[in-house]
Order: sequence, then C-alpha cells, then structure tokens
Amino acid sequence: MLFIQDGKFAHSNQSLLFENLQLVLQAKEKMAIIGKNGVGKTTLLQIIAGHLSLSSGILQLKTAAYYVPQIAGQYNHMTVAAALRIESKWKALSAILNGKITEKLYEQLDNDWQLEERCREAFTYWGLQELEFNQSVATLSGGQKARLFLAGLQVHQPALVLLDEPSNHLDAAGRSLLYEYIQNSKVAMLVVSHDRQLLNLMNATSELTAGGLIYYGGNYDFYESQKDVELQARTAELNEKSKAVRKAKETERLTKERQHKLNVRGKAQKEKSGLAKIMMNTLRNNAEKTSAKLKDVHAGKIIQLKDELKQIQLALPDPNQMRFDWKGSGLHAGKRLFEAIAINHQYQHKKLWERSIDLLINSGERWAIKGNNGTGKTTLLQFITGALEPAEGLVYRSDFNAVFIDQEYSIVNRKESVQELARSFNQTGLVEHEINLRLHRFLFKKESWGTCCKDLSGGERMRLLLCCFIIGQRAPDMIILDEPTNNLDLENLEILTKALEQYTGTLVVVSHDTRFLEEISIDHEIIL
Repeated sequence: MLFIQDGKFAHSNQSLLFENLQLVLQAKEKMAIIGKNGVGKTTLLQIIAGHLSLSSGILQLKTAAYYVPQIAGQYNHMTVAAALRIESKWKALSAILNGKITEKLYEQLDNDWQLEERCREAFTYWGLQELEFNQSVATLSGGQKARLFLAGLQVHQPALVLLDEPSNHLDAAGRSLLYEYIQNSKVAMLVVSHDRQLLNLMNATSELTAGGLIYYGGNYDFYESQKDVELQARTAELNEKSKAVRKAKETERLTKERQHKLNVRGKAQKEKSGLAKIMMNTLRNNAEKTSAKLKDVHAGKIIQLKDELKQIQLALPDPNQMRFDWKGSGLHAGKRLFEAIAINHQYQHKKLWERSIDLLINSGERWAIKGNNGTGKTTLLQFITGALEPAEGLVYRSDFNAVFIDQEYSIVNRKESVQELARSFNQTGLVEHEINLRLHRFLFKKESWGTCCKDLSGGERMRLLLCCFIIGQRAPDMIILDEPTNNLDLENLEILTKALEQYTGTLVVVSHDTRFLEEISIDHEIIL
C-alpha cells in the first residue's frame, strides 16, 4: 500500500528535518505516527499526499492517499464542494439534472450518479445536515471544518487515509463519531495525533525522530509499556554508571595516597643508605613519573565514565529531568470561591441554556466543564473569572488569584523574550543564576533564552508559563484551562499532566480529552 526507503527531507535552507526513514504500510493496517513537535510528522503526511517531495529516497504508493489536514483555514476561499474536491462533478451533475446534456458534462461526471447521495449520507453522519455545496468554507466553525474533511472519507472512499490531528477541533460527540469510523473502517490509515484514546485504536505505532522512524508493534498503551522498559533500563544503567564514577574517584584517591606513602618511605630509605645526590634525583624523577602516569590513567578513566554518564542522561526523556515545586496558594480547603445561582445568558435575544445553571466551586476542588461545541463552556469560564456577567441570576466571587489559560497560551507576553518573561515573574528576589537554573530545568537551554515568545510552539509556551509560576514562588489560587491539550505533543502533554497532578490549588478545566481529565484527578463535573 505504501513504501518509503531511505527517505530524507531537508528544508529549502538545507536544514535537515529527518533522514534514513523506512516505512511500510500494508493494506488495512492502521499506524500512528508520534513524535515531538517540529520533528516533521505533518511534513511526512504531506509528502505521502503529494503536496511535498522527498529530498532523496524512494516513495511508492499503490493508490492515491486522501489527506485530512490539521488546519483548514487555508481553504476559507473555497466552497464546500471545492474543498471536498468534487466541485467539477457536482456542477456537472447539477447541470445534467437541470436538463443541460453535453458530452463534456458526462465526462466530468464520470458516471458518478451516486455523488450527491454519498455526500448527503456523509454530511448526516458527521452532523452537517444543513451544509450546502456552494457554501463558503469561511462560514464554518473550526469543528465544522474538521467534520467536513472527515466527511470526505465517505464521499471518496479511499483505500489509504492520512489523518493529521483529526480530533483537535472536535467536541465529545465529534470524537465519538471519529472513533466509531476508525474502528469500523477497513482501509489503510496513517494517523498523526496526540489523542491517546484515538491512538489506542491503531494496531501499530511508529515514533518519528531526526534519524527516521522507530517501529513499535501495537497501540499507544503498548508503545508506552515499551518506553517504560527502555526507561527502566536506562535508569539502571545511569545508576550503575554513577556508581562506577564514584568508585573510580575513590580508587584514584586511594592510589594517590598509597603512592605518596611509598614515595616518602622510599626517599627516607635512600637517604639512610647514603646514595649519591645524582642518583637520588634520578630516583625522585622516576617516582614522580610513576605518580603522573597513574594520575593520567585514573583521570582518563574518570573522563570516559563521565562522558558515558552524560550520554545516558541525555537519552532520558526530558520530563524525567523536570521538577515541579509548587508553593501553596494559602487558601484554606473548602473556602467558597465562586457560586452561581440560576444564572443564564442571552445571545441574539435567545437564552444560552434551556435550564438556568447552579454552580458552587470551593477551594481545592477539581472541576471539568463538559459539553459539545456551542453549549456555552467558554461563557461559563468568563462568568467564573468575572470577565462577563450573566444576564440572569446571582453570582458570588471571593477574593482569589485566578489564572486563565487558553489553548494558545496567549497569557504569555509574546513581545518579550524567554528570559525577560521569566524575570518579570521574579517577585521574591531570586538571583539571576536561580532564574536561569529554573529555565534550564524546564528544558530552555541558554541559546533559547533570547528567543521571542511569539516564536515558541504551544508546548514551549506551556512549559515557560509553568516555569514562571515556579519562579513566582506562589501558585495561583485557581488555574482555569480552556482546551489546554489541543496544541501539545505527547511529551509536553505528559509535562502538563505531571505539573497539574502536583498542583494543590483549585482547578477548572474545559477539555474533551477524557484520559487527560482522569490523570489530573478531576472530582467534579458540570455538563452543559
């Protein structure tokens, strides 16, 4: 179905993205491609789709691939029919049904008389019943655009499907439809995603690195178990190598002491025996050469062991090198922070919710706000923060420090550099070295400290924000997150999860990622 041998891709400036890539995808096989942001997962899908070309290597396809893009904004100038790549056929079919019969129209239709029926069935499945073929893609929401391109799977019925973060803009209902389609489908699939529930529907997983693809049989849970085995082996090797360095240093110290004692004893004996001065100098020089030789041997061994130790440390996953030392918010557990009684809102003279909402959030609780797109989740968050007042009902807010974090992490000042933002959170007089140490712990190397925040990825902005909270020495009383996992790769998702697990304040989260909500121990929920 798909074969790539020795695949290499370099950008136009000759900077290498990946090389030595080997990939074989069989008919009906469903494979996940995972890896860090920026490693080239989307680029690989675009190469297979024919939008880009390998710099070198062999690519063979038995059938054309249908590509579902991660971002659909570039299609805003098109109609629904054009985005689905059926515009010519649809126009021909419409003209024929309206009585215009020409040989050219029949050629354009290519005997596809079931086109409109397939489209309507696909639109119905994906909840797009109101969609019109000549409607502009720009009029659709992000979730509707995602559903539109997924509907194209049933319209075109391809044998090879490429999905790039297909669940990113889908609500819970949309994700459920996607999972159902993947489970029931018999086509070959190559999927890039950080949605672990989706990844567990795959029967193979490959990790993309700069050096190519590393193949793991099985779904994401199997991949994680294999990575855990690798991590345990590396950790054991790290411990053994650390012991070897300590032992080598101790051996060096004991050898120095023993050689020094031998030299002193030998000198005393030689002086008693009355050796000539010239002979004494010769013997002393020989002893110094022996000591220097022993020192070089031990120093060389220690340097070699330290280099090996450093290589093992570099091979450890980045999250394992991080520390989250949250400071408590200072609010007592159970303190009433926010209460809403019979609240509702209006948009265009229409109530947002059929039934008014009651909600009580106490300090230390962990809340999930759930609901399909358009049910008012973000509006409710604005009521909690005080950015918006409800049209109906009563609201109480106590005095607490809340931080609102959206999926773009726009709270990060994009005009400042990494180091400037970190300094701005330093309210307790940390010296420069301590700030830099914390940046390093959160995987910001020295060469990145001058980088403007607008040039950071979503995962990097998330890590920087967590680092700034730690530098600030006091955690927010409440952290509010609106779809925080959408733009994170799996590694940064793990970092965020670990950070929130150790956070002791109040948490309010909007997310369709059920596994993420389970891992951060959500104990209350409201479904809109």
